[in-house]
Amino acid sequence: MSLEVRRRLGVADAVTLLNAVIGFAAAVVAYTDPGLAARLILLAAIADALDGIIARFVGNTAVGPLLDSITDVVSFGATPALFVFGIARDQYGPVSAATPTTLAVLILVPAAFVVLSVLRTAFYTVYVDEGQQRPGIQNTLAATILAAAYLAGIAPVPVLLAGSLVLSVLMIAPVSYPKLRARDAVVLGLVQAAAIVDPTAIQRVFPRLLLVAAIAYLTLAPWYYWSE
Repeated sequence: MSLEVRRRLGVADAVTLLNAVIGFAAAVVAYTDPGLAARLILLAAIADALDGIIARFVGNTAVGPLLDSITDVVSFGATPALFVFGIARDQYGPVSAATPTTLAVLILVPAAFVVLSVLRTAFYTVYVDEGQQRPGIQNTLAATILAAAYLAGIAPVPVLLAGSLVLSVLMIAPVSYPKLRARDAVVLGLVQAAAIVDPTAIQRVFPRLLLVAAIAYLTLAPWYYWSE
């Protein structure tokens, strides 16, 4: 039996797979260059948005939604967890020299991010249909907040760890989040692109704007934002 890969994949699927490549690249450099890893996470988020746009215009394949879910776990579950772990390890020293309490935090907080991201993705795949209420924050949003906070230069390691834990829980919280309007998504995408190209420009204004917008959506969208 042939998998017929070329026939069964579409343009949107190719962008989804590119997202996975970007997420993997971010994971590879997370320990050595967290700034580059943060920028790659933001780039993966743009690719994630693009594959949805392309799928709406040219159509999706049967395997597309599953590919998207799997890729989300890579780029916005495992990679951000490794990113946070790498930053924390740089501050607290090698794992072999850490105290039991520090070691537990260094391992359990990123692990919680991965586990709850996987859980959210699995539950969405099985139980949530298109057009239904979508409880919990997107793991893409959680990863974007962590990356933008680091690039903005305003997130010390304890805050980054605490933020990771809070965002992990919010991924399975019983609060519905609407989709962004197309206009708002374009504006935020441009800010995000600028944060990727030059995160330090004008006193880090682009990652700071992105962080403010992401946190505003996180805290206000369930009550004060209506999508199209």
